[in-house]
Amino acid sequence: MPDVVFFGGTVPALTVNTCLDALERADALLVIGSSLMVFSGYRFCRRASQLGKPIAIINPGITRADDLAHLRWHAQAGPLLTQTIAHLGQHFSASPYVRGNPS
Repeated sequence: MPDVVFFGGTVPALTVNTCLDALERADALLVIGSSLMVFSGYRFCRRASQLGKPIAIINPGITRADDLAHLRWHAQAGPLLTQTIAHLGQHFSASPYVRGNPS
């Protein structure tokens, strides 16, 4: 069975709590490609806002959290992120990500 939650389904409490714990430790929240119209995603924007953490959103259409965002790009994520990575690559050399070692 796939480990997914289908539209209308319930996200397991353990998953939600793990994400909220990670958000507590994070510097900011980046939302990519979601309208956040369902509460399962929007709740993290609300919590980040309560914690005073900046929120950046990349989505071509409106989102439920537009009023909470500190940065908002009305764009498709693929081309924007590809251009961003290419631009950053010109300025520094980062180690490639190795699964299990996000350093």
